[in-house]
Amino acid sequence: MTKAGKINIADMKKFINKKVGLDVAHDLRQDNPTTVKEWIPTGSRWLDSIICRGKMAGIPVGKITELAGLSSAGKSFMACQIASEAQKMGHFVVYFDAESAIDPGFLENSGVDIKNNFMYVQAVSVEKTLETIEDLMGQYPDNQFFFIWDSIAATTSEKELESDFNPQSTMAVKPRIFSKAFPKLTIPLANHQCTLLLINQLKTNITMNVAEAMTTPYIAPGGKAIEYFSSLRIWLTKRKAKASYVTDDSGLRIGSEVKVKIEKSRFGSEGRTCGFKILWGDKVGIQD
Repeated sequence: MTKAGKINIADMKKFINKKVGLDVAHDLRQDNPTTVKEWIPTGSRWLDSIICRGKMAGIPVGKITELAGLSSAGKSFMACQIASEAQKMGHFVVYFDAESAIDPGFLENSGVDIKNNFMYVQAVSVEKTLETIEDLMGQYPDNQFFFIWDSIAATTSEKELESDFNPQSTMAVKPRIFSKAFPKLTIPLANHQCTLLLINQLKTNITMNVAEAMTTPYIAPGGKAIEYFSSLRIWLTKRKAKASYVTDDSGLRIGSEVKVKIEKSRFGSEGRTCGFKILWGDKVGIQD
């Protein structure tokens, strides 16, 4: 007989998984979906080094990451750089574009192979995009997908498409959708080792509180669900001074300096910052 208080973990694991019908019980000393096994490089060694302390990290595979930034701060460019690195690791890239503004030539110059392991999808609505992500993981369970959503702020909901132009009639529709969708996607993403990169826009924080305006000058729209379910949140800002411009010998602007802040991290690196230069001239890339 087994002593009181002594339980066979393997038997308990089988019992729970059989009861639920899915592999939900795991021994954390063995292979499990909570541990980040792979990191997708961002293209910047500075950024990779501050995401997870003691590691040359990047975008965590199997998790949700938010990449938010100001206008023309380099959000889509960074997404292309990360997509290129994901393809090198064997991930299938699915690029959801809400603005129909991505340039195939720009993708190729950034290192993305648009002929293999790449699919471009127009993000016609928030609901359709979320359903597509869920269906692809269910239809191709053996594939590692790298989903890029550019951007969630520009993607409209179906209710907004059917409604008028009055903002009051569809207030807080997308945050409610995200609060329902992300709990459904988090576990499948981890179990299938797929990654979701959310591109978001930083907005000016309009507030009467002077102290809040100084400490929190920007906010990212989309509701609290994004904050809670994102394992990593990266914010991109830029300087408007001419000193931040990168120019060639003829004075033509070919890049700009970007400041990066880890707004949230479950890997012990929240609040860390770094800076690098983004080049988009004859040479496309990141200059640390």
